Amino acid sequence: MFYGLSTIYSVFLWRKGFRRDDWVNYLLIAGGVALHTLAMTKRGLTLQSCPVNNLYEATTFLLWALGLASLVYSLLPRFKFLAAFTAPVLFTIGVFALMPSLDPPHGPKPEFSGALRSLHAATSLQAYGAFGLAAVAAGMLLMQRHDLKFNKLRAMLSLLPSMQRLELITFRLVAAGFGLLTIGLIAGQQLPRPEGKPYFSDTKVIWSALLWLVYLESLMAYKFFGRSSRRFALVTIIAFAVLLLTFWITNLNSPMHQP
Repeated sequence: MFYGLSTIYSVFLWRKGFRRDDWVNYLLIAGGVALHTLAMTKRGLTLQSCPVNNLYEATTFLLWALGLASLVYSLLPRFKFLAAFTAPVLFTIGVFALMPSLDPPHGPKPEFSGALRSLHAATSLQAYGAFGLAAVAAGMLLMQRHDLKFNKLRAMLSLLPSMQRLELITFRLVAAGFGLLTIGLIAGQQLPRPEGKPYFSDTKVIWSALLWLVYLESLMAYKFFGRSSRRFALVTIIAFAVLLLTFWITNLNSPMHQP
């Protein structure tokens, strides 16, 4: 409910062009994240393990990481409206996560015991959260570019960060997510898998490796081969959209993640 109210309020901030400093949206997101944290804590205590045992739990963990990161960055003076861009993502995916099929009451669950397996789950989900925030920052960057081109007055009055700062934060978030994903892939070799099956034969591992290559190409092209900030932002947004759309399919078809 808090994420939904924040999404509605965000629409009014967009229509006003972010021309005033307002903490209402931040407090709405904070309320949602607080309840989100409480729910995850109670579920983890009930299961006596980290709550990342099925698609519902993985989704809520990813959204929690995204919401918490959004709150931290929104404390910076020029990033107070980051929550307005994050709220629709939290609300939309959160509603999708409520589908009963994602949280079956019975049946086998993936086992994430062991330090390296826990590291794999934590770093992978945190990487997805970093990629999500990068996509949000990239969207803000494209919005600023559009306003400077077609509505210079609104761009001048806007309280959004400068394009240079948005470009830098997008790059740093993608780089952080890439580093976390790299650690997750390495640690994932400890996941249980069918006897005789190599690690990189699993559907989810192949998908993760392809995702890793996409972000590697994006970072290298931007940093060393002169890719424009606009194209870098577009690739960041598209890559995260594909991540969201294909995560569940690959997870369901992965023997390592659905034994």
